[in-house]
Amino acid sequence: MKKKSGLIEEFKKFIMRGNVMDMAVGVIVGGAFTAIVTSLNQDILTPILGIFGGMDFSNLFVKLGSAEGAPILAYGNFITAVINFLITAFVIFILVKSINVLNDRLSKKEEEPKEAPTTKQCPYCLNEIPIGATRCGYCTSVLTERADAEE
Repeated sequence: MKKKSGLIEEFKKFIMRGNVMDMAVGVIVGGAFTAIVTSLNQDILTPILGIFGGMDFSNLFVKLGSAEGAPILAYGNFITAVINFLITAFVIFILVKSINVLNDRLSKKEEEPKEAPTTKQCPYCLNEIPIGATRCGYCTSVLTERADAEE
């Protein structure tokens, strides 16, 4: 009996995780979105395409046999499903692209202006020294105009 309650507790933890709940919400919203796209296709686009083509895709079928109970190959429904898929994929593509553009705009941080350099390179020993130094702390060379001219 303890194993069952442990399994149930583990299942509860799994279900209550944030990503599982997000996935559940996504499935529910996706189902509603699919219903909207199906309605758009069947109730709006198919009749409009029917005006130009003179027919409705959902009425396209082939009867496989001459008997009364012969199976029917409803390829018009398949065409409708393909159109639904293409519309759904295109709308999701546009949404994802819009969200990515929006995220890029919001996440762009203003570029900080470059700070003035605080060090320079000694022209004699090539070690880094403070920018205002007049003598190299490594090779003790006196820095003249020649060092400034090389920068």
